Amino acid sequence: MAPQINGSVVKAFEILKLFSEQRPLLSASDLVAELGINAITAHRFLKTLEHVGAVVAEARGVYRLGYLFADLGDRVLRDDALAQVIQPHLNRVTDRINEAAMATVFRGDMVVCVARSVSRRALSVDIRVGSRLEAYCTAHGKLWLAHLPEAERHRYFADVRRIRFTRNTLMEEAALVKELEAIAERGHSINDCEREDGIRAVAVPVRTRSGRMIAGLSVFGPSPRMGDAVMDASREALQQAAKDIGKSLYGADGPTAARDG
Repeated sequence: MAPQINGSVVKAFEILKLFSEQRPLLSASDLVAELGINAITAHRFLKTLEHVGAVVAEARGVYRLGYLFADLGDRVLRDDALAQVIQPHLNRVTDRINEAAMATVFRGDMVVCVARSVSRRALSVDIRVGSRLEAYCTAHGKLWLAHLPEAERHRYFADVRRIRFTRNTLMEEAALVKELEAIAERGHSINDCEREDGIRAVAVPVRTRSGRMIAGLSVFGPSPRMGDAVMDASREALQQAAKDIGKSLYGADGPTAARDG
């Protein structure tokens, strides 16, 4: 049986995808040129999208995106809603690696745990939902800092007092910036006993299709168990989980929410 796809809805989203930073405004003539539809149909689509709040008339016949999708996005990215999507994927990572895993968001200057899965091993690290961790000395935090716009990162370094938790804690801004650049390049972050002696972690981002980071995923555990082979296997499991979360967020036929590091 053929799928029940409504062509008008598909076309409406094709129109919305034409908006970009380089092209914040659209007119009916743009739709005619880009999508090959006639002028009457283009006007009808734009007026309908205006009616539901998806676009706003900037001038006669010229439209910009409305804030409808910002409101909807806030609902999708609520911590509890995001955690519900992520949780089963975290559980599968822990089942595969047999170490704890967690997901975070960035709030203020700290990373906040929104989901976790705990291994059955006798010795494990206790991170709970709601736990807040420093950004500069954790795998998750460095990942988030690496994805911040440069101005926000400068503000972070200017405002946040850094404490040396262990001998491995990076304190100097220049060294941290260099590390963040490397993280952005390779697509994952490592914490090698930087916040607590004897704890290693590896983290990867979950991104929207536009590249915005919306969550971090990590595996962490005692350093004697988290050797290089386990760290590599954890990174691969997390990257697969990030891809699978993308399918959950966008649907199986939609774009993935993460790129390989």
